Amino acid sequence: MPSQRAVNKKYVRSNKKIVKSRYFRVFFVHIRRGKRTTFSHAPLKQLSFKDEDRRGSLTENKRLADGPLVVAIDSSTTSTKAIIVDAEGNIWHTAKENIQLHTPAMDQYEHNPARWWETSRATIGKVLSELSPADRDRVEAIGITHQRESFAPFDKDGNPLRNGILWLDGRATEQIRRYGNDHIHELSGKPAGVTPGIYKMAWVKENEPEVFEKAYKVMDVHGYIAWMLTGRPVSSQAAADSLGLFDIQKRDWADELLDIAGVKREQMAEMVEPSYEMGTLRKELADEWGIKEVPVIAGLGDGQAAGIGAAAVDPEIGFLNLGTAVNAGVDSPVYKYDKVFRTHVSGIPGNYVFEVLQSSGSYLAGWFRETLGDPKLLGEPDPALDEAASHIPPGCEGLVTLPYWNAVQSSYWDSVARGTVVGWRGTHSRAHMYRSILESIGFEMRLNLDSVEAGTGVKLTGLRAMGGGTRSMLWRQIMADTTALPITVCAQDEISALGAAVLAMASTGIYGEHDVAATAKKMTQYGETVEPDMDKHAQYKDVAHVQRQLYPKLKDVFEELYDLTLKYPSTRPESPKAEL
Repeated sequence: MPSQRAVNKKYVRSNKKIVKSRYFRVFFVHIRRGKRTTFSHAPLKQLSFKDEDRRGSLTENKRLADGPLVVAIDSSTTSTKAIIVDAEGNIWHTAKENIQLHTPAMDQYEHNPARWWETSRATIGKVLSELSPADRDRVEAIGITHQRESFAPFDKDGNPLRNGILWLDGRATEQIRRYGNDHIHELSGKPAGVTPGIYKMAWVKENEPEVFEKAYKVMDVHGYIAWMLTGRPVSSQAAADSLGLFDIQKRDWADELLDIAGVKREQMAEMVEPSYEMGTLRKELADEWGIKEVPVIAGLGDGQAAGIGAAAVDPEIGFLNLGTAVNAGVDSPVYKYDKVFRTHVSGIPGNYVFEVLQSSGSYLAGWFRETLGDPKLLGEPDPALDEAASHIPPGCEGLVTLPYWNAVQSSYWDSVARGTVVGWRGTHSRAHMYRSILESIGFEMRLNLDSVEAGTGVKLTGLRAMGGGTRSMLWRQIMADTTALPITVCAQDEISALGAAVLAMASTGIYGEHDVAATAKKMTQYGETVEPDMDKHAQYKDVAHVQRQLYPKLKDVFEELYDLTLKYPSTRPESPKAEL
């Protein structure tokens, strides 16, 4: 296997050849569903969507004939995806394997951790099988991103000792209240709330003490996959940080936080700086996939990866992920902590990410469609519902929502808060409620972005958006109007996986030695930019003023409802008996 230095020199020498065709012009007319769509005389990186989203087809026929290829995997809440990417960010092949979500009790969410590796191995094998032998020889690195905050205990052979507990699991309210404080927030960068792993690890310590006593390692998802790929129990600083056990400024485990969690330092993963090598691919896997024993590169959490994949690497440009959860953030070279945002280790070595989180994103829109929408669609996108909601005026004629179906993270971090809809009249319709849900997510985002701007001292000039929610023209426009910011939609699908691919590509030195920011700007491609309607924004500000009064006035009610759930526990939900 050639040394990494030799690989770097190889691709630096051929850099001009690789990037010389970065911009070219195209003209075509696309007919779909009776509509005419034109992409005319525009650089590929700035194509404008005139119709429904078709990002998946934009890069599938564009491939560089030479230069490095990388594999990236994204192991998320519902599935693991793998992609093959070249140096211009063209996605050659994708593969996906589902992961079954288990719900052993109310507010508890788990995975079988074996599926994290099984699905990674299967998807990597699928995408590599699509390459010719010559192109498989071009693969130079493997990158990883993952669902953050999730963890599981393992024995010495990498076998799980219990199901993995996931980021959205809400079992640890008592531990959050007992241990969460401003000191831990400042030390770890994470406000006390549902998502950090530390509180759920404390729950395991107190309720299943034998689990950690027997554990050889307690790993985040990224770390477990890296262990299986390399044979070394190792993770990235920008991945394991999300557990909430770091002294974030030292980029190392904090003994006092490990003590709260009930684990020892030797049970945790070794740490590697993002974009650097964690180890080489095990020989048996390289032989199985028909590639070299390439380096496996330290990646990052899926939220930071989305920002890198969108090239939101400057303080005036934020990323906006309209996924299952909605999160947004900006990169910063300096550390700060704030009651509204959480601070993560960035994929750019030495940097941080200030991130706001709202757990009820496209999950909530999907919940509405599945529960109250057209039953024939089984929760899938409903163009008729979007069309009806588009004719409802801003503010939904007095119907206002708190989108706290999965508690509230930024800016209140209250694990017992609940979703609320206020202002019903007999003239309101399903479309009113659906639009009110989408608007409420925009109101929350604008409030949170105010705090991000205060933290960086830089006014945002735009957002780079990704995630399933961007496929809704209605929601894209509502987010632009409520935030008063132009929103540029990323052209590629699988933006978090692309972020991991950027770090893997940066490790080759093609755009500068470990220069993640420069590599991101070379590999990201954009679609349309949605401009805000400032007249509607003025109207939304008035509605948001009312909406922001609801949580303070209902906080005590939420506490009483929580007490009722303890006094009268709900029936145990049915968890799937088998893996998908």
